[in-house]
Amino acid sequence: MTGIVTGAAGFIGSRLCAALLSLGGKVLGIDCLRDYYDVALKQRNLRDLSARPGFSFSPGDLSLGTAFIKDILPPDEPVVVYHLAAQAGVRKSWGSDFSQYTRDNITATQNLLEWAVQRGSVEHFVFASSSSVYGIPSEMPMREDVTVPVPHSPYGVTKLAAENLVRLYGSNHGLVWTVLRFFTVYGPGQRPDMAFNRFICSALAGTPITLYGTGDQTRDFTYVDDVTRALILAGRSPGGLVMNLGGGVRVSVNRVIEILEVVLKTGISVNRLPVPPGDVPDTWADTERAHRVLGWLPEYTLGEGLAREAEWLKPL
Repeated sequence: MTGIVTGAAGFIGSRLCAALLSLGGKVLGIDCLRDYYDVALKQRNLRDLSARPGFSFSPGDLSLGTAFIKDILPPDEPVVVYHLAAQAGVRKSWGSDFSQYTRDNITATQNLLEWAVQRGSVEHFVFASSSSVYGIPSEMPMREDVTVPVPHSPYGVTKLAAENLVRLYGSNHGLVWTVLRFFTVYGPGQRPDMAFNRFICSALAGTPITLYGTGDQTRDFTYVDDVTRALILAGRSPGGLVMNLGGGVRVSVNRVIEILEVVLKTGISVNRLPVPPGDVPDTWADTERAHRVLGWLPEYTLGEGLAREAEWLKPL
């Protein structure tokens, strides 16, 4: 069976491709190489993957259609689709940039779903969603069957819309699906715009880190290899469920800085700025469903994960 990974050149997508290849599978990677961050980093990920047996790559923009996929695979070959391609980032989703989010998070998802239904040999459609769909819940931790999704950012709105499209195609066309809601994924390969990457690079350079807010806000951080393991398990599951993926611990950003000072063996100075629109004060995932259905539990502690990301960033 072939795994189709959209967003294959990105942070999580490239790690997922590598994990699938390590299991002996074939992988078709799809990516349009948006310049949201340095494309050279994505191209490096693709070079590493292309050197491995079983990997093939198709450049293409799903928001423009799926014709570029049709002739790549034999029509009857069973596939599992891992749809990770998206326009990321809460803060940039306001104003005129919103059209990029509707294009890449909604239109592209519907195009891929149409292709999956027409193909007929898609065994499972696994969709990567986000904790941003929850917004600011009245109770913690966030539970899939209790917490009503009320997004607090335009980005969260588009991810929730895409979730609803996945469910819609499942109920109307019999497509087997799973939605996984990621909670702040980090680790080696993390995008340069994300907080841990920025914190570590600034600390290694001896410059102050930029922190939005007091640092008392809390997050449930999830190591990237725990996420890729859950994605693979989801593709083998019966489907039909939304599941949270979180590290299982609610940690303040100030505590993260303290851990990084130990990991990097250096003090870290902080430049604090106001909290921008769309940022939520807290996230915390209830992961009981993923544990019950997939047999999944996070394996990496925050300290272990930060040490691995710091080691990856040191030579860069």
